[in-house]
Amino acid sequence: MAAVTADQTTQAKAQGTVQATAGGPDGADGAQLAAFDAAVAADERIEPRDWMPDAYRASLVRQMAQHAHSEIIGMQPEANWISRAPSLRRKAILMAKVQDEAGHGLYLYSAAETLGTSREELLDKLHAGRQRYSSIFNYPTLTWADVGAIGWLVDGAAITNQVPLCRCSYGPYARAMVRICKEESFHQRQGYELLLALGRGTPAQRDMAQDAVNRWWWPSLMMFGPPDDASAHSEQSMIWKIKRHSNDELRQRFVDICVPQAEALGLTLPDPDLWWNEERGHHDFGSIDWTEFQEVLKGNGPCNEQRLTQRRRAHEEGAWVRDAAAAYAVKHHAEKHTTPTPTAEATA
Repeated sequence: MAAVTADQTTQAKAQGTVQATAGGPDGADGAQLAAFDAAVAADERIEPRDWMPDAYRASLVRQMAQHAHSEIIGMQPEANWISRAPSLRRKAILMAKVQDEAGHGLYLYSAAETLGTSREELLDKLHAGRQRYSSIFNYPTLTWADVGAIGWLVDGAAITNQVPLCRCSYGPYARAMVRICKEESFHQRQGYELLLALGRGTPAQRDMAQDAVNRWWWPSLMMFGPPDDASAHSEQSMIWKIKRHSNDELRQRFVDICVPQAEALGLTLPDPDLWWNEERGHHDFGSIDWTEFQEVLKGNGPCNEQRLTQRRRAHEEGAWVRDAAAAYAVKHHAEKHTTPTPTAEATA
């Protein structure tokens, strides 16, 4: 009964909030608002040609753009280790993973374009520092073990956050997430297996794995965003069913998953306050340094400037490829739609 009551409350909030944020500015009549509200409440997918509130559209563009930017910026920390991988097998795995991340960015930019924005516009905002990407990618990869820690912790956090997005209310975003989550699952297993190999290695290798986990644990918890009471967008996104769970709910789920995995790896999570709370049925964990999180978001993280500088340089150096692809597309289109001149034999 409580679940039904909570669901009814959520639907009522959704109807009231959508009308408040979208009624006047969109110039929508009551029928359009009612149809949108009903579709969201019934867990139906909103598609690109459907009417939607401007605020809903803007929220989707913001979230998908940040997600896409995170995928392509996230290629940098690990690509740094491709040429230094300890074996051909490890190199092939890492190359495949970095290539996957580029594909994820492509899916997400394409999904955002269905809302009337362009990839060029989104990239311009990224390069100008007017759109964000995940704070986690502003930390350096100091050793080979960092590749494993990123796979296990960072991609593990990504899966925890992104699997519910497969049920996002916006169709193109939800469908893009299905394949992305399958590939992220591979990435997480790759990282776990790498750390497992190091944990079974020499004392130096075990120490390297532990050091990497020590450095990536807290930034991984920050990946879920600020606490619920300090999150500017979470409540509205949940009302619209863009998100399905709050930041703190997802963070707790991630901690509960990681604790037994760390034990299996023979590694220690760097939190003296981490313990199982029998009464809650969850692990309690220590306080997160949100000041560090905010500083990284402001551009003061260890690698903020480096990441954006490299992204801008890669974009500029790749201009000729984009120009060539555009010229080929125009030529191919012209050839496809040109009617051939009949020959003398054909007209005889």
